[in-house]
Amino acid sequence: MFEVFEKYLREWVDISDQELQVMKTAGREKTLRKWQSILHDGEVLKFNCFITSGVFRLYRFDQGGTDHTVRFAIKNWWITDQESYNLGKPSAYNIEALAASTVLIWTKESWEELMAGIPALRLFNEKLLARAYEASQRRIFSLISSSAEEKYIEFQKTYPEVFDQVPLHMVASYLGISRETLSRIRKEYTKPNLPPVK
Repeated sequence: MFEVFEKYLREWVDISDQELQVMKTAGREKTLRKWQSILHDGEVLKFNCFITSGVFRLYRFDQGGTDHTVRFAIKNWWITDQESYNLGKPSAYNIEALAASTVLIWTKESWEELMAGIPALRLFNEKLLARAYEASQRRIFSLISSSAEEKYIEFQKTYPEVFDQVPLHMVASYLGISRETLSRIRKEYTKPNLPPVK
């Protein structure tokens, strides 16, 4: 599993084999079953989690008990509740595996020690946080400005591996549309291209 992370990290920063070995020693591998959670609401997130295989979702419940999918994450992505992690406060979110998955985990304490000792990792972390903030801004803008069809197309571009792996209601929840609307859009976009009537 660590080889997946090593390849990923080297695409971001220049890091030595020795520094990677330190990171490997500081982390741990974890295998999850489908539907297994790594965070429940009310818990404090105390670790960083890098996905080496599988699919996850970050979600929370509203006051009526309906769950809302905030984010999906796939191989070579990170999954976290940044507010709980940064502030040490109980999370309002849940994180669950939507398929059999594997992850690499570093505790918050060990991650901070690694960043203090490996300048390339600190640079990587800064780039990662900036990218996450930019993605969050784009998502908010899409939710308030895009049509249901535009959201669907953007989702397929962003998560091409996810669409057929997760229940339709989770995708609809993520897009902020009803399941019925999503079904209609999918049907329209999967119709065969018929020849024009003469």
